[in-house]
Amino acid sequence: MTIDHKMLLSEIKDYVFITLGLCLYSFGLVVFIMPYEIVTGGVTGASLVVFYATGFKIQYTYAIINISLLVLALKVLGWRFLLKTIYATAALYFLLEYAQELMPKIEGTDQFVQILGPGNNFMSLLIGCTLTGSSLAIVFLNNGSTGGTDIIAAVVNKFFNLSLGQVLFLVDIFIIGSCFFFPQFGTYYERARMMVFGLCTMIVENFMLDYVMNARRESVQFLIFSRKYQEIANAIALHTDHGVTILDGHGWYTGKEMKVLCVLAKKNESQMIFRLIKLIDPNAFVSQSSVIGVYGEGFDTIKVKTPKELSPKGKLKDGENARLNNQ
Repeated sequence: MTIDHKMLLSEIKDYVFITLGLCLYSFGLVVFIMPYEIVTGGVTGASLVVFYATGFKIQYTYAIINISLLVLALKVLGWRFLLKTIYATAALYFLLEYAQELMPKIEGTDQFVQILGPGNNFMSLLIGCTLTGSSLAIVFLNNGSTGGTDIIAAVVNKFFNLSLGQVLFLVDIFIIGSCFFFPQFGTYYERARMMVFGLCTMIVENFMLDYVMNARRESVQFLIFSRKYQEIANAIALHTDHGVTILDGHGWYTGKEMKVLCVLAKKNESQMIFRLIKLIDPNAFVSQSSVIGVYGEGFDTIKVKTPKELSPKGKLKDGENARLNNQ
């Protein structure tokens, strides 16, 4: 298979999973969040606040805000990312509209039927935000975005080593807090209650977003002790596309020299690596450990600012050298 075909299949896979994630998001929002008039974060949350207060359709507010943000983000995000964002924004617009048409309403009113029954606001919140948070993670993991504050989060995440959930958390506080200033939502007590529920949605949704994304990115480290280290290294390199580092070891009890293989891989590749080791050397000694993060080719990129006192070649400036020498 050529590189062009691989890239095409990768792009198709991204769009398929982005679409599935958006379908799940629409389902969770319309079925579990909107019938109970629960406020969420993001542009969708801002659109819900407008909808609850004025009756203005959620998809219209969502489209207006997103178009504005997409224009502003054009220079920061690449066209490849932006095209997927435009697709996701347009797809979610139609999915929200279609989902609301399918959602049953209370006879003689425009209110949606509460699937879990009256009074189950918090349970509906947990289910709905679990679905929406997981769906956002699916979209992000496939190089997409639902637009809005996700664009802001993606821009920040591109330059800084902050999780998407942390960025969205800060932005969502302002959006959820805005519902307190709408007298249409009732008394101060009722508005405060809506804010508390909104904060709960933010916590659950962002927790699920980070949980699903980190689970997908989780990496492990293998230390493999075996006399057949060359065969194992060749098999791992061939079947996993990961490099293998050979370390020199010395057995304290046996006094013999030996080779140790060090392998960094995604957690979901662990079973394949164990199978390869067992096929070649069932008696191999293997140590597997979880690592907090792996950065470099084939893994995550390093997202930190370069200190100004460091030169492009990584050397300290003359003044800094003099200061260190005097210490």
